Amino acid sequence: MPKKIVLAYSGGLDTSVAICWLKETYQCEVIAYCADVGQGEDLEAVKKKALATGASKVYVDDLREEFVRDFVFPALRADAAYEQDYLMGTSLARPIIAKGQMAVVKKEGADAVSHGSTGKGNDQVRFELGYYHFDPGIQIIAPWRIWDLKSRSQLIAYTKEHKIPIEATAEKPYSIDRNLFHTSYEGGILEDPWREPDAGIFQVTRDPQQAPDEPRYVEIEVEAGTPVAIDGERLGPAALLTRANAVAGEHGVGRVDLVEDRYVGMKARGVYETPGGTLLRKARRAVETLTLDREVMALRDSLMPRYAQLVYNGFWFAPERVLLQGLVDEVAKPVTGTARLKLYKGALTVAGRKAPRSLYRPDFATFEAEQVYDQKDASGFIKLNALRLRIGAMANRS
Repeated sequence: MPKKIVLAYSGGLDTSVAICWLKETYQCEVIAYCADVGQGEDLEAVKKKALATGASKVYVDDLREEFVRDFVFPALRADAAYEQDYLMGTSLARPIIAKGQMAVVKKEGADAVSHGSTGKGNDQVRFELGYYHFDPGIQIIAPWRIWDLKSRSQLIAYTKEHKIPIEATAEKPYSIDRNLFHTSYEGGILEDPWREPDAGIFQVTRDPQQAPDEPRYVEIEVEAGTPVAIDGERLGPAALLTRANAVAGEHGVGRVDLVEDRYVGMKARGVYETPGGTLLRKARRAVETLTLDREVMALRDSLMPRYAQLVYNGFWFAPERVLLQGLVDEVAKPVTGTARLKLYKGALTVAGRKAPRSLYRPDFATFEAEQVYDQKDASGFIKLNALRLRIGAMANRS
C-alpha cells in the first residue's frame, strides 16, 4: 500500500474525483502536482480547489518556457505531425508534466504516482513511460483502470455526492485539454464523426467566417530551424508562441478535425486548435525550401512519420527519439531566414521567403537568357534516366 501519492492534477473532472478516491481507497497522503504549460487557467484557484478536495499539498510549476523551448520547438524542427495533421499538443505536454511530477516525488519522498488518464487513451502511456524513465521502480496508480466508475456521467454523479465543484456537466460532457501549443476537444458529443463541432466549443480561434475581412501579413524569422521573431520583434519561446497564437487565432487559422489511430488500437475523433503552431510550421517550411538540400529534406521528411509516432505514443525519452532529434537538429542548422505569410479567414499561404544563404539561384532558375546553364545538357540527362525504362519497354515487346 502506498504511503504518499503524487497526483498529476488539472482541476478537471477526472483528477478532482481522483484526489478524493485515492484518499478513500488507500488512506494515505495525496499531493497534487499542477504544471502550468499555458492552459490559461487561474492556477491559484486550482490550488485552492485541490486543497479543498483533500490534497495535503499542492505544487504549481510554471513550465511554459521549458515546454516551448525543449519540447514544442524540437518537434517543430522535425516538422512533426501525427497522421499528417495532428501537431501533438497533448503528446508533447505529457512528458514535461511527468518530469516535473517525478521531481516532486523525489523531493517529497513519495512512493507512488497517479494520473487521471483513462484506460482507453494515449495519455496513460505517455505519463507512465515518463515516470519509469525517471524512476524504474515507481508504483503507479491509474484510477480509471481500477475504480468502478465506468463513465464520465458516473464521475459527475460522484462529484455531486462528494460536493466537488466541476465545470463538466451531463449536457456538455466533452473533454478539453489546453496548453500553450494547442487546445483539444474529444469525447461526448464529438464521438459522432459525422457531427460537425459546435461553433461554440472553440476557445482560441475565431470562426473563419467571422474573421477580419482584410488579410493579415506576418513575418516569421527563423534561426537554425527555430522561430525567433515575429514582425521583426525577437521574443523568448513562450512569448513568441503566445504572439503567434494571437495572430493566427484572430484569423481562424489552425483548426483540425481528425479521426486518428490511438496507440492502444482504436480510432478516435479529436478536434484541435493549434493556431500559432500552424503558423510557425508553415513559416519554417517556407524557409526550408530555400535553405535545405533536396535529398537532405527528403531524408528528414521520410523520418518525420516515425518521429511523430514516437512522440504520439509516449516515447519522448526513448533513445530512438533522442537519436532522431540529433539528426533533425543537424538538418536544421542551415534553416535561417524569414517567411512572410498571409492569413485570411482560416487560410494560411506563403507570400514570400528569403534567406541569407539561399540555395535558390535566380541566375540558374530563370527562363530568361542566362550564361550559367546549358540547356543542351538536359538531353543526355533525360536519356540516362530513361535508360532502364527504354530497356524495359524493349523487353516487353520481345
